Formats: sequence, structure tokens, C-alpha cells
Amino acid sequence: MTTQTLKIDGRVIGASAPPYVIAEMSANHNGNLNTALRIIEEAKKAGADALKLQTYRPDTITLNSNLPDFQLTDGLWGGRTLYQLYEWAHTPWDWHQPLFAHARKVGITIFSTPFDTTAVDLLEDLNTPAYKIASFEAIDLPLIRYVAATGKPLAQRTYKLDEEGKIVTPSGLAMPLYFLDGFATWVVKQS
Repeated sequence: MTTQTLKIDGRVIGASAPPYVIAEMSANHNGNLNTALRIIEEAKKAGADALKLQTYRPDTITLNSNLPDFQLTDGLWGGRTLYQLYEWAHTPWDWHQPLFAHARKVGITIFSTPFDTTAVDLLEDLNTPAYKIASFEAIDLPLIRYVAATGKPLAQRTYKLDEEGKIVTPSGLAMPLYFLDGFATWVVKQS
């Protein structure tokens, strides 16, 4: 089995390199830019190598519809639509520049998961050093091709190995993709 490495923002990533820890901001900013800036600082303090955003707008990820297929029925968002969820959860595009600037100031790499080509264009304007393709976008070949055309590292999570122990490429493309394995964990303070 061949061991490959890549570099993101000058940091070597591979089997013989130390683990590359990526903190995920997602919607944890709760709609507050100051909280988002603090998350960057806390990720750096905690020892993360990078912080990853998600770059989309509600209108580029779903329809603003009240039809049953777009309704959430259970949990915290029960009774609301997907559009309302994504509108609340997204990182506003006008925050991206200050977030990228702040991350660079505190010395942590920042990149994002784009959900459409307009998000890639925004991230290119900010000189993102890498991209991650969301698991649900692993079959969006036009998006993957668009991201790959930037020439920057493209990470995509994988879940399968073939009989020979080789990674099965979800996109089926013959291009350099880097596959991540990882886990999600949430820290809850006990009161």
C-alpha cells in the first residue's frame, strides 16, 4: 500500500506525520460573529491545526417551501422547514473575510466545505488553502470537478475499502483526492 502525503497551508499530512486536527465551526457560532471569532481562538488554544467552516446560503442548499418533504417534524427544529434551519445555521458570507483574517492573525489554518460553485468562488477570493467535500455532496461531480480545478487539496471522507484494502472513491473520479477519517464529539459542561 502506497503512503501519500499532502500539504495544507505548509503542514504535511500523512501516515508518518503527526495527526492533523480540524475543528469544525458549523453552526456553533449561534448567529453571532463575535462567538465565531472566539471559536477560532479556542480552537487554536485547544491545539487544532485548522478550523473548518461550511459555506452555503439557504437558497443554494434547499428550497424555501412548506411542502411536507421540506418540513422537520422531530427534535429542536420540529415544526420548521429545512430553509429555516439552514438560514439559522449558515455562516453569513460577509463573515468569511473577517473569519479568514482572524484565523490567520491567531495562526490557525482555515478552510471550508463549499456546497455550490458560488461558495467556491467566494473561498477562492479569500485564498482558502484547501477544501473538504461534504459527505452528502460526494456524488455532486460538477461541484467536485469545480473544486478540483482550483488545484488545491480536496478532502473527502470515505467509508469503504475494496477487497484489496484500497479506498473506494465515492466520486469515481481519477483525480488526486485525499480521504479523511474522523469522528465528531461534543463537549458538554456539567452544571
